[in-house]
Amino acid sequence: MIFTRPILAALLSLALPAVSGAADITSAYTKLNLDACQWRQPTGEEQEGVDGGKADCPGYAGIPVYVTEGDLRMFVSFGADAENEPAARQTLPNFNTVNDTLEWRLRDGRPFATILRWFPSEGSGGKQGNILIVTRIAPGATCQVARVDAQVNANANVLARQAADELAPGFDCSQAPLVIGRPGNFN
Repeated sequence: MIFTRPILAALLSLALPAVSGAADITSAYTKLNLDACQWRQPTGEEQEGVDGGKADCPGYAGIPVYVTEGDLRMFVSFGADAENEPAARQTLPNFNTVNDTLEWRLRDGRPFATILRWFPSEGSGGKQGNILIVTRIAPGATCQVARVDAQVNANANVLARQAADELAPGFDCSQAPLVIGRPGNFN
């Protein structure tokens, strides 16, 4: 689904009246330093589809960040059982990498979503994209919620924060992530 900003704002105001206390929502930032993560090589059946192994990385307030790479695509998930969350199986269709800064959205000091910049590529020597991915953090329901193309939306950070704050708390992980703002070539 593709939503323009006015339509998204109207939908969010109707669909999420229970989300209040926006003043209680803040951000914290951590680095996702893949070189400092604990990498483990997959064995046996795990080997299939995983090229770069699996990593356990430190996150905000002790929340584990799980990163894996398979077929030149990154997968990022969060929480105590991050490897088994839906986010651990979600990526962009194009080959991609991730940025090293994680924005954690906090309500009353507790993380409920992250925003991470992903860089999909068009192929060897091709153009590189710039997508902000919003991921919900909830035990058993950690999943990608929204994608914002930062190359075609001048206000991509604002759109990603709005999606995190208003969509993540009640997002149904059986749905595909929503494309927020103007779609680009890599959503």
